[in-house]
Amino acid sequence: MANDTSITSTTQSIAVSALRAQQSRMRIIAENIANSNSTSKTAGGDPYRRQAPVFRTTPVAGGAGKGVRMERAVPDKAPFNSAYDPGNPSANATGYVKTPNVDPLVEAMDMRDAQRAYEANLNVIEAARSMDQRTLDILKR
Repeated sequence: MANDTSITSTTQSIAVSALRAQQSRMRIIAENIANSNSTSKTAGGDPYRRQAPVFRTTPVAGGAGKGVRMERAVPDKAPFNSAYDPGNPSANATGYVKTPNVDPLVEAMDMRDAQRAYEANLNVIEAARSMDQRTLDILKR
């Protein structure tokens, strides 16, 4: 029984770490979407640069397994987009404005993927709790 409890606890710890990682990922994606139409504050300057989450495995409680966490967000090195808008205060000498390297469609797909991963980990936690409850019910008999 103790082994089963530690397995369930480890499973839940791994799933919880994944929930936190996906929550952080969703925050980064939301920031990207929020800044997708921003421009530089100075003429010819760089606008917001898309951020990409970097994940790392991490030991979970008891060291019986590995979870995941978002270690940091790194700037996406993809080139900026540009649009011809000579009246914009952010325009360079030729009238082009740099726009963020954020594609809202890609961000929306990433957000949906993060939501699905989050939901899957919630299901893992619920299944582990259900197994614990069934084990307790069997032991009560």
